[in-house]
Amino acid sequence: MDKFTGKVWLLGDDIDTDIIMPTEYLVFNTIDEMKPYAFSPLRPELAGQIRPGDIIVAGSNFGCGSSREQAPEVVKALGIKCIIAKSYARIFFRNAINNGLLLIENGDLADDIHEGDDITVTVNKEINYNGKSYPIVSLPDNLVEIINAGGLVKAMRKRNGLED
Repeated sequence: MDKFTGKVWLLGDDIDTDIIMPTEYLVFNTIDEMKPYAFSPLRPELAGQIRPGDIIVAGSNFGCGSSREQAPEVVKALGIKCIIAKSYARIFFRNAINNGLLLIENGDLADDIHEGDDITVTVNKEINYNGKSYPIVSLPDNLVEIINAGGLVKAMRKRNGLED
């Protein structure tokens, strides 16, 4: 996962976990059953429009609210390749990494981009959009290992020789 291009879905500030995965749908047994309801309080049609490889770009404080592991799980299950936001709630950041979802912080892209545009991400280097380069801070190697493995459990199983 060194470099990839995806279509952008643009969201605003303070997208909380109740918007990402509303409480009333936590009664379902699987993430696949929950997927159609992701982001439904904000944009009921969004989950059905997202395609594998798409990218969410958002404002500040993405993932605020309750510590709901289903929120990053459902985003990943929808096929979102990564989320680029101005900032993240700490618990969402940890839950996302532990579930193998790439999160990138960038303070400028959300103000410049339009929904539906394509961007190219070079992991731990930059984002390219309309000929402009947006530098990004590198994630530590241990977090990249977790993301590349598909999550913390898979990374530890691989590290301990239990999975290839």
